[in-house]
Amino acid sequence: MTETTTRAGAGGEILPVAVVGAGPVGLITALGLAHYGVPVAVFEEDDRLSLDTKAGTVLTRTLEVLHRYGALPEVLRASLRIDEIGEIDRVTNEPTLSVRTGELTEDTRFPFVINIPQHHLEPVLRGAFERRAPGALRMAHRLTGFTQHDDHVELTLDTPDGETTVRARYLLACDGGRSQVRERLGITVEGHTLEDRYMLVDLKVDLDVGNPRDYPYLAYFSDPSEWMILVRQPHCWRFLYPLARDAAEPTHRELCDKALRFIGEVDDIEVLGTNVYTVHHRVAGRWRDGRVFLMGDAAHLITPMWALGLNTGVLDASNLPWRLAWVLRGWADESLLAGYEVEQAPVAIKGSGEMAEAARAYMSHRGEAVDAMTEGNWGNAFTRGLLGVSLDVDGTGDWSMVKTGDEPAPVRAGDRAPDLPLFGADGPVHLHDLTSDAFVALYFTDTRRRPRVPAQDSPALRRYAVSRWDAPHDSGLRDRALFDPAERVRRRFGVGPDTLVLLRPDAHVAAILPYDPASDEDAAGAVYERITGRRPPLTP
Repeated sequence: MTETTTRAGAGGEILPVAVVGAGPVGLITALGLAHYGVPVAVFEEDDRLSLDTKAGTVLTRTLEVLHRYGALPEVLRASLRIDEIGEIDRVTNEPTLSVRTGELTEDTRFPFVINIPQHHLEPVLRGAFERRAPGALRMAHRLTGFTQHDDHVELTLDTPDGETTVRARYLLACDGGRSQVRERLGITVEGHTLEDRYMLVDLKVDLDVGNPRDYPYLAYFSDPSEWMILVRQPHCWRFLYPLARDAAEPTHRELCDKALRFIGEVDDIEVLGTNVYTVHHRVAGRWRDGRVFLMGDAAHLITPMWALGLNTGVLDASNLPWRLAWVLRGWADESLLAGYEVEQAPVAIKGSGEMAEAARAYMSHRGEAVDAMTEGNWGNAFTRGLLGVSLDVDGTGDWSMVKTGDEPAPVRAGDRAPDLPLFGADGPVHLHDLTSDAFVALYFTDTRRRPRVPAQDSPALRRYAVSRWDAPHDSGLRDRALFDPAERVRRRFGVGPDTLVLLRPDAHVAAILPYDPASDEDAAGAVYERITGRRPPLTP
């Protein structure tokens, strides 16, 4: 992490970035800002975190984001890891598809997803954030208004001690589907509300020893009249069903009976908690107004199939914090912030949103399987873990959500980079750790030939010669050389020799270019300048 401060506002004080809403997206966004050394203040209107039974599965890409922000160990300790996602036919109780995430070892250090109830996840995230930024989370602080100025936003808050005002550099609205920030900006949402509601119930039932079942820890039971999702949580089993709009909320006995229709008779079963919620598919017309940004459910309410609701919000929390840090450090122009909506909106609207709707229709046998269900386990696992998100990094409209096939595909500009180890002077280092607070230029080349690689002279842009030939000590490259045994990393990227790959701080590929090892041209610096509007700053 690079220590930094925001530039002072009017009056000379150092202003934080304000995050409104302490749900998972708000807390992960705040962790991201803290990771980049950006002062942050989080305001939550309630006096305690939510205890509602909500989302329960965290996908692989979210695990990578949590790792980058330094909060993953606490989350893993509280969760249950899963390397298989199952599809089961309701009528026959036979599996129809098994997605095995363990095949992603050439792509990620976390070839699994995890189950953890949201009301267990939020306290873990809160603890991680408060350790990183003591006193920055302020509960029982309800935003009642805000005014934008040229260089800051002034927030008015209702607190236990009365009304107060806070000045912030930017305002990030993570205040949910009924966002008051969005409403005050007059931003409309488009979409629809599903006819069915969702019934979520946590049950205490022994399916391991007393009534053994071999269901995957995340299983989808499809059926035209009665589909169900089964989730093994750390201490119970969670069942999720559709519930007709006009149906009365089932009694505990009815919920138990419904579960038994799927899993068969068991010795004992007990309802631990329930939640009925209306499901929307709505997206804000715009995600930014001056110094105010919409994130998570405030920007996009997505049908929570395939865990795409919460986890798509975390993609927002991966994209925006590094941009704000670069601008506040003076490493980029304000124009860098426009890329947040350009890149994330199509992923939410046409990617996660449409995929979730298609998956819901497929569960009830009303639609065809989406590509992520049909073509090869690697592609299925890669897509289902949200590793297949490819962003429109150059404004061409080229983005995607789905990867297919049985073998890893070559990496393209916009893709998330695979997280594989290389070897520096002191030992192994993973690609995502290299990029955790910098752009990184990888020059795939032959270090024996003394290629010309620009000096390691900028904290914002790091440069490395990557070669299966360890750099000789008299090559002048030891401070910027990474050893790639058997060219494992180059082969996974699918690039030829003498290729330059530029990675962003969120580990997405900014560009793939030919590289002339005899030239003094700084192609990586030129791409950095095109993206940020500024030349890479020099190390003081």
